[in-house]
Amino acid sequence: MPTIHAVQGDITEAEVDAVVNAANSAMRGGGGVDGAIHRAGGPAVLRDCVERFPDGLATGDAGWTTAGELPARWVIHTVGPNYAAGQRDRSLLESCYRRSLAVADELGARTLAFPLISAGIYGWPKGDAVACAVETIAATATEVTDVTLVAFDAQTLAMVESELRGAVP
Repeated sequence: MPTIHAVQGDITEAEVDAVVNAANSAMRGGGGVDGAIHRAGGPAVLRDCVERFPDGLATGDAGWTTAGELPARWVIHTVGPNYAAGQRDRSLLESCYRRSLAVADELGARTLAFPLISAGIYGWPKGDAVACAVETIAATATEVTDVTLVAFDAQTLAMVESELRGAVP
């Protein structure tokens, strides 16, 4: 099990082997974390998305691209369920974390930064999004040694830290 900790900040500045992008299924950039990663990573990220994922990516799946100009080496893109659009199967959200860790293992990445997948514009209830992230990462066998959950604001950071105190010894 990796060490899991939380920080408040900008995931595009994370100095880790790979950052996880909460992508949309088209894999062509978007808003929120997805847009921020594409902007900060530059055109190489989009070029790699187009080349590696010509038909996009399914909800709950994950794949990788270059990180372009980000300090990380790779971006692991995962497509979370859109709760606001009726995709409310928690196993899809859990799959995002498990698949991202599996892709990290394939790459040899040992340090990873995750946003809270689906908790922004996709509308997953934040408390459950936090619980799902912590529970799934803690329960997934992986070679990743260090996971940073990057919270956008102080309230979310407090929620993640509280969940970590309750879930991780």
